[in-house]
Amino acid sequence: MPDSSVAPVIVMGVQGSGKSTIGALLAEALGVPFIDGDDLHTPQAKAKMASGSPLDDSDREPWLRTIAHTIAEHQVQGNNIVVACSALKKKYRDAMRSIVPELTFVHLNGVQDLIAQRLSHREHEYMPTTLLDSQYGTLEPLSPQEQGFVVDVTDGPDDVVRSITSQLGQR
Repeated sequence: MPDSSVAPVIVMGVQGSGKSTIGALLAEALGVPFIDGDDLHTPQAKAKMASGSPLDDSDREPWLRTIAHTIAEHQVQGNNIVVACSALKKKYRDAMRSIVPELTFVHLNGVQDLIAQRLSHREHEYMPTTLLDSQYGTLEPLSPQEQGFVVDVTDGPDDVVRSITSQLGQR
């Protein structure tokens, strides 16, 4: 049964932090749909990243707008949703909140060495591990004024999801 008391959630963080895995498990735990924001990138953005070039703000702007409008469409249908999206900069989160003000951001946080180790064991369609440094360089942690919280990803996925659902329940 869907939990309508939970605001829509963006699971954010750098590549390899577990956004897709945790997002899908969290959505299942909450009984709401899950969308991987990577699926909403344009073919041009995917090609740019696959070539080893990080996206710039002009590349991300339409993607962020698409994600926010997708969340808003689910809300119109009476559904909340969990979306995996890097949301690395505050202005990206602000752009999405300008469309869906009640978004809650869950920042999956891990030290760069741990994330790099995880990335060394996975293949990604278009996101090379060489972009990890640029992602950490771009990352702006949640500010105290933003609705959301940070979760350490050192523990396994089930423990991370339990931590998130507990913190969401306290809100």
